Amino acid sequence: MSDTEAAETSQFEGNMFLYEQPVLLNKEDHGNLGLSKMERPLDFAKDIKGVPLVVGELQSAQKYYPLVFSDFETPVLIAMVGIIEDHNLFVDETGHWERNTYVPSYLRCHPFALARRPSDEYAVVFDRSSQAVTESPDLPFFDGDEMSEEIQERVDFCGQYNQERQRTNEFCRKVKELGLLNGQRVTQTLPDGEEVKIADYVTIDSRKLTELDKDVLYELHQDGSLSAIYAQLFSLENWNRLIARRATLRGET
Repeated sequence: MSDTEAAETSQFEGNMFLYEQPVLLNKEDHGNLGLSKMERPLDFAKDIKGVPLVVGELQSAQKYYPLVFSDFETPVLIAMVGIIEDHNLFVDETGHWERNTYVPSYLRCHPFALARRPSDEYAVVFDRSSQAVTESPDLPFFDGDEMSEEIQERVDFCGQYNQERQRTNEFCRKVKELGLLNGQRVTQTLPDGEEVKIADYVTIDSRKLTELDKDVLYELHQDGSLSAIYAQLFSLENWNRLIARRATLRGET
């Protein structure tokens, strides 16, 4: 990494979850790099319990994962992919995601991302530590002075994700300001009758939702927030499926 690149990268706001070495993509420093097919493409996400989500994917994600909020103060939507241990129950021993199961957009963006600078501008970065990044790539980063077509498509996908993230931030701000968030706990009863905690989480409170003024409910319906709220609530049925999945993978059933 050049001195200029290191200085600029250090100015990005916030941390980048799962990006161990995010650097600015530029022709001068990375003209000889690109992506190669990985035998274990999702290994980078195997030791996590949750993945950030955007509202545009809630309808798909709610079929497979419990969807929760990170906290009360600055809530972020999260798909829970593991419980108790830091282990992703949807990445198998070959480093692939469970077949026929929705893969969150955040993971599909990797190793690329759009990172915000203090000036509110966005720049393309990539995770230099990714094993997909090589000097003998199947997909070069650049074709001449411009990004190659395949890489530009991936960066465009990151741009679409980033737009959805802004909409998601607004959704999370809205449910917080309406006082709809509530803390809950999921537990499991063992064969001996002992009840153990599986997770504490933040969710929409359905009772508080029914108490909203009809005009507020209509506004939530009009801007798409209401469907996102119900998708989050419906997804909570997946806690039991996640518990059962963990038990099966551990050979407990």
